[in-house]
Amino acid sequence: MRPKADLHTHTVASGHGYSTVAELADSARARGLELIAITDHGPGCPGGAHPYHFWNLKALPAVLGGVRLLKGVEANVTDSDNGLDLSDELLEVLDLVAVGFHPESGFDDADEARNTEALLRAMRNPLVDMVTHPGNGNYPVDMDAIVACALERNVILELNDFTFAGVGSRKGSEAREREFAHAASAAGVRVAINSDAHFHLHVGMLTEALQVAEEIGLAEENVVNLDADTVLAYLLSRRPRPRLEVGGIW
Repeated sequence: MRPKADLHTHTVASGHGYSTVAELADSARARGLELIAITDHGPGCPGGAHPYHFWNLKALPAVLGGVRLLKGVEANVTDSDNGLDLSDELLEVLDLVAVGFHPESGFDDADEARNTEALLRAMRNPLVDMVTHPGNGNYPVDMDAIVACALERNVILELNDFTFAGVGSRKGSEAREREFAHAASAAGVRVAINSDAHFHLHVGMLTEALQVAEEIGLAEENVVNLDADTVLAYLLSRRPRPRLEVGGIW
């Protein structure tokens, strides 16, 4: 299995990303990828992008150098009415909406019950497509409840390659990320194997996550990011994506 799409990448707009959109696209093309999602951190994450950044993603091309660009967000779990740190009005024009827990975003001292309740509220928002790094040990959740909700709501659960790098804020979360992927696979939940790249040379680097996928027997039919067509079919089956072709082909 060699996915040709990466649904979790960051640019300088995330505050702690170190590459531009063009650099991400160049690296994606060099790795043979057909599609990447630009998923900069929402404003609830320290250093995250302002809402204006997401409104103006229409300025990006739909295809750059042969690589399809999805204009998205990695939003933050919040206690807001819609469960995220961007309004529904803004989220509905994005190509892909991911959500996850991040340091200093309001849940550093929360317990499993509060984390689970907040993540379930976010996942029940019909605009949410994917949960990022669900096995993050810093933010424990009820795995059975999250997997069941993902199945019910047709929400992707991510298998995050960076989790297995053993560095950064999610150090020590490898076992739980593996458990989530195994539980998602067993339940028939859609899984995306992503890089979580914060530097352009990491785009499409999925070595560790692919090894985990093989070890747990993750079936290709459960993987949503095998190629651009599979990704687009999934997204369009859930709701309209009004800006998908905005920006043209460059």
